[in-house]
Amino acid sequence: MKDIDIYDFDKTIVPFDSGSLFCGYCALHYPWIILLMPVVAVGAILLVLKIISFTSFKRLCFIFVPFIPLEKAVKGFWDRHEHQVHKWFYERKRHAVVISASPDFLLEEIHKRLGFEDLICTRHNRKTGVIIGENCRDEEKVRRLYELYDKESIHVVDVYSDSLKHDKYIFSLGENCYHIVDGERIPFEFKKVYAQKN
Repeated sequence: MKDIDIYDFDKTIVPFDSGSLFCGYCALHYPWIILLMPVVAVGAILLVLKIISFTSFKRLCFIFVPFIPLEKAVKGFWDRHEHQVHKWFYERKRHAVVISASPDFLLEEIHKRLGFEDLICTRHNRKTGVIIGENCRDEEKVRRLYELYDKESIHVVDVYSDSLKHDKYIFSLGENCYHIVDGERIPFEFKKVYAQKN
């Protein structure tokens, strides 16, 4: 049985939401994509009105991908932001599985740079920017983990995330849980935190 640690990515390993920040980076460096923003704005309104799901909204967020040099943009983005990775992540001692809702085309570059073992994230069509399958959040994170590993073949030791709301499902797998607040790792007991939330 393999001992592993699970990490969320955004606001956990880094202090920002990488997908949103990447959109801002691209708007700054490739300003013509701003012409597509009204489509995203309409999507945001429909999301607030609960007419479309979050996944449907997220399908719109990266519609600019066909109009930029994606690989160059991703490398430029991480050249600028790699130094913001929290230092404690470099001290990891076990097999690390990073599970994130952010796009694969964005996180695969930082995966290579940081050298952790496994990356699970939201799959996107690199030509269109459209999500393939489900957004990798909430219960989908656990489903994707067990798509990669047989449940009986792994033992989850530590789980790290900034989101108590969305990451209850991966926290439930861990022997130890750490809530990330302003980059600090705060240990907590799963049963105590979630006892009143079931």
